[in-house]
Amino acid sequence: MKKSIFKRCILRGIALALGLALMLLCSCSSVTESEEKDLIVVGFSQVGSESSWRVANSESMKQALCEKEGVELIFDDAKQKQENQYKAIRNFIQQQVDYIVLAPITETGWDDVLAEAKEAGIPVIIVDRQVDVEDDSLYTTWVGSDFLQEGKTATQWLKQELTDRGMNEEQVNILHVRGTDGATSQIFRTKALQDAVKENNNWSIVSVLDGEYTEALAYEATKSFLSNNPGAIEGIDVIYSENDNMTFGVLRALEEEGIKCGGEEGIIIISFDAVKSALERCYDGEISLCVECNPLHGPRVANLIRSLESGNKPRKKSYVNETYFTAETLSEEIIEERTY
Repeated sequence: MKKSIFKRCILRGIALALGLALMLLCSCSSVTESEEKDLIVVGFSQVGSESSWRVANSESMKQALCEKEGVELIFDDAKQKQENQYKAIRNFIQQQVDYIVLAPITETGWDDVLAEAKEAGIPVIIVDRQVDVEDDSLYTTWVGSDFLQEGKTATQWLKQELTDRGMNEEQVNILHVRGTDGATSQIFRTKALQDAVKENNNWSIVSVLDGEYTEALAYEATKSFLSNNPGAIEGIDVIYSENDNMTFGVLRALEEEGIKCGGEEGIIIISFDAVKSALERCYDGEISLCVECNPLHGPRVANLIRSLESGNKPRKKSYVNETYFTAETLSEEIIEERTY
């Protein structure tokens, strides 16, 4: 009899202990879930890692959209394929993220997938390149560079530079190295050059090379141009390259042929982005002009999200202030301070 009572007491004690343990586990689970709910979940579809600019842009986003700042970031690298971005956005929708951030590869082809995000009630922030959609309510806001102004800055500088060199009346032959077809930066940097050629009767685009914003493809395209057009490079006065990495590829191909770039006697080299390594080559005189395109959009996107969380309605488009650099305007201090 005593043994039976003793056993029942032991069993009751064990049951009580198990119950307390389960309560503690449930409590811990609830706290964890609560803590997770306190984080703003952001899905970010990035173009890829094709350039130094893009890598710096990704790092800026990761630093600004982190747990320390109250954000859980789901990062997806599209590897420069638009279908990968469609898949990423649909995955974000399934995961019920709070916000979707999209750096689109090209401007077109977004209507359907962005309509799905809108139907799910998820605000979409476009960063860097823009989207061309029939209904602009499919995205909440956009932040990035004024690519047309960047191109105008470059062509206006070129016109003054040619005047200073006494070449304003001479025939000016331009080799155009183009970025990813259909990307906003490509569209407007190309437009600025084409508009300038129309305005200056002595300017001529002798050839267009497709580099798709990568050093490797620009290098191969330049090597092919040199091979298929013997002696043609001797008539080139200007190379207008739509980003720094393509410029590096072009310079490598020309250096292998012993062709001088920059300075007073070499080919005028115009490049876009102004990453640190490009500024170094500009300071040394190899690149004639670096037009800035600031990749540090992370804090800007974070501020937009905070504004939306507070119930505010941000502007539809926000442009970043940018500048340009030449060997004369650069210094070692400016280069050293460059974080990308």
